[in-house]
Amino acid sequence: MANNFKQDGEIIQYTATADTPSGSVVRIGNILGIALVHIPVGDTGSVALEGVFEVPKVSGAVMAQGETLTWDKSAGAFDDNAATPEAGDVTGPAAFAFAAAAAGSTTMLVKFTGTTGTVA
Repeated sequence: MANNFKQDGEIIQYTATADTPSGSVVRIGNILGIALVHIPVGDTGSVALEGVFEVPKVSGAVMAQGETLTWDKSAGAFDDNAATPEAGDVTGPAAFAFAAAAAGSTTMLVKFTGTTGTVA
């Protein structure tokens, strides 16, 4: 192994700008992840950049399996890729629907990719 290898990169250390409960979606620049622990404001904790997690979903949205998603910052939930992004929302390949999600459901399975998205 290369002598400059440090880690796999699936988990990043994040300093919280607001109280961040374990399991919360976290936006770090143009990437999305999941807080693996409760991170009080100003403290540093682990955030997973890759993996499949059950997360909040906009109730009226319908997602097809494999569809890229929009992280709706104001709703604190994922919306479909047809949603019009507003300031702070993240779109593109940062996350996709791991399974289809129907209208009326308030959670869904999302695959976080560790890839950068676009921030509106």
